[in-house]
Amino acid sequence: MFLIKLALFVLIVFGLNVVVKLLLKKVLKIEKEKNSFFSYNHINNLHRKIDWGIRITSIITITITNILVIVENYPNYLLLIPIFCLGLDYPVRAFFERKYSQNPKQYILTLSEGVIMLLAIVIVIQFNLFITQ
Repeated sequence: MFLIKLALFVLIVFGLNVVVKLLLKKVLKIEKEKNSFFSYNHINNLHRKIDWGIRITSIITITITNILVIVENYPNYLLLIPIFCLGLDYPVRAFFERKYSQNPKQYILTLSEGVIMLLAIVIVIQFNLFITQ
């Protein structure tokens, strides 16, 4: 039952994200950008350095949080990890898209995706959606 709920939730969030991006592209006339599916395109060298700093910070945070969960038995801390990681990654990417990209309107799509992801995490936390009995 857990996997079905998780798959349905991920599908809904993904679908909502696609619909919002399509609407924003159409309404705000944002040009389509070509990106590979699994690659992360950095805007410039500074963006790559900052992004790697965020990734390393996220790994350290995940490690410390997992230790706290195991040692101190605080399972709710696991839900804070995605908020921390998304809260760092999306604003930085949006800043570099707005400031240094050839298509500065792209930052709107990045921020909308980040907001949808954060809302999904908050909904999971608020309604205890994936708590198993």
